[in-house]
Amino acid sequence: QVHVVESGGGLVQPGGSLRLSCAASGSIFSIDTMGWYRQAPGKQRDLVATITSGGKSNYVDSVKGRFTISRDNAKNTVYLQMNSLKPEDTAVYYCVVKVFARDYWGQGTQVTVSS
Repeated sequence: QVHVVESGGGLVQPGGSLRLSCAASGSIFSIDTMGWYRQAPGKQRDLVATITSGGKSNYVDSVKGRFTISRDNAKNTVYLQMNSLKPEDTAVYYCVVKVFARDYWGQGTQVTVSS
């Protein structure tokens, strides 16, 4: 069993920054891809960014240049640094980790960008 827990969400003004963290624990030998998705009210859950075990990252166009994904393999943790936040970034952000070809999701953390 793998447990995934996100933290770091909150309320921030437009133009502000937040850093999300996601820690995986449990029956883990190694983690493949780690990533972040988000879901705004009434919308589907969409990809934000992913990072492979080798450190190769991928971003949705709307966050390129503003968000940075990183990971600490020793801690089984992935981060999402979010800068220049916009109201349209408001959503519940979910972490996903792939272990032995199976995806494990966290419970989500709310990010609200509002003045």
